[in-house]
Amino acid sequence: MRFHPWPKPEPYCDTSRKRAAFKRKQRLEREALPLFADMIAAGQHGVDEEMARRHIWWDEREREQRALRAARWREARARLFALHDDLRRTVRELWRGCPYPADPTYLLDLLHQIAVGRVDPQHPPWVFDGKLTACTTPNPEKFDEAFRQIGHRKIGGGPKATPADEFLFYGNLGSGILFLRTRVRLNDPHESFYTSSGHRLRDSHVGRAGHWIDLEVRGDCSDAELDLIGRLAQAAHTRPVVVRRVAKLIPGGRQGDTP
Repeated sequence: MRFHPWPKPEPYCDTSRKRAAFKRKQRLEREALPLFADMIAAGQHGVDEEMARRHIWWDEREREQRALRAARWREARARLFALHDDLRRTVRELWRGCPYPADPTYLLDLLHQIAVGRVDPQHPPWVFDGKLTACTTPNPEKFDEAFRQIGHRKIGGGPKATPADEFLFYGNLGSGILFLRTRVRLNDPHESFYTSSGHRLRDSHVGRAGHWIDLEVRGDCSDAELDLIGRLAQAAHTRPVVVRRVAKLIPGGRQGDTP
């Protein structure tokens, strides 16, 4: 059993700080009821008497705490040995390696959690024996199944034009996490456009010259996955969609594009 011995008792330490705190306590008691200050003072005892009382009380408290701790250890051992042999050996191994302090209260709590079914002794919560697997969507049929929107902001605009919407998505098709950014581009940059409030890979009202969707892909992405992203985005869109890889940040703060 993992056992933490009770520390060696030390006698009560009489300090000037404790004496000053006791005197302050008595003063506050008198000041709380100024009309009865003399009566309260008559019932108060001196600081030397208080320190002597604390010496006696300290030893009594140490004995009580030791007796209580010993009783808890006996209770914990009794509950442990009441288990059948296999479970008892398992619990002993758990107790040796668990992150709980070596205290009988924690051992009693562990036994209680096992008894009510909150802790599985074969799979304790502090031991992780599983394998982390990424959440992927290898064969999505729709854009919304593969990618989730995580960002939206307004860009551009001017005195006579409403800013365009820029959306950020993320997902994992199997090769790793991908980040997608979509923007509306005008065929004629001199025209203005405005985007509906519910725009998300949907139509916008623009000028006569037309417009298209610029979809940037960041992350490790195979050619097949890039083609799949293009098909999914185009299926969710009535406007032409151009999909392109965007390289990571390069020195100088600029970003390189990869066709």
